[in-house]
Amino acid sequence: MDEQLKGERMCCHVRGLVSLLGRVFLVLIFLMSAVGNKIPNFEGTAAYMASEGMPMPKVMLAGGIVFLIVGGLSVLLGLGARVGAVMLGVFLFLATYYFHDFWNFEPEQQEMQMIAFMKNLALFGAMMFIFANGAGAWSVDGLLKKVLGGKGSCKKDKEESKAAIDL
Repeated sequence: MDEQLKGERMCCHVRGLVSLLGRVFLVLIFLMSAVGNKIPNFEGTAAYMASEGMPMPKVMLAGGIVFLIVGGLSVLLGLGARVGAVMLGVFLFLATYYFHDFWNFEPEQQEMQMIAFMKNLALFGAMMFIFANGAGAWSVDGLLKKVLGGKGSCKKDKEESKAAIDL
């Protein structure tokens, strides 16, 4: 086997593994938030949401749980990952606006709220990245594209890298 082809194939496998692990680590916070906190503490969470001025807190909480689970699984599996990223982005935007408005907190609470705000901002950036670029290698979207006759992600990445170098 040609050394360059062997290197490209290995690079493709590494990219696939890293892409999959990145999606797993990224969505854990969303899935655990829904399954480990919001669902088992539904009434308490809805009451807290109401106290923070969230309109229709039970409806919004139910919708938030759906967005967390469906969006999280979508990004995790790489199945409609762009739609899943938008769902998680909407959740992040609303959660940040209603619950991490650090400028409205007492000085002793502002630092922790600013950290939560910045964490959500970083996660929102990750959702924008997925929306712009898709789920990456080892995703259901990538597999479907390959099966339906599209180019494989590694060949596409190689072409995009060459185009970027030519700029």
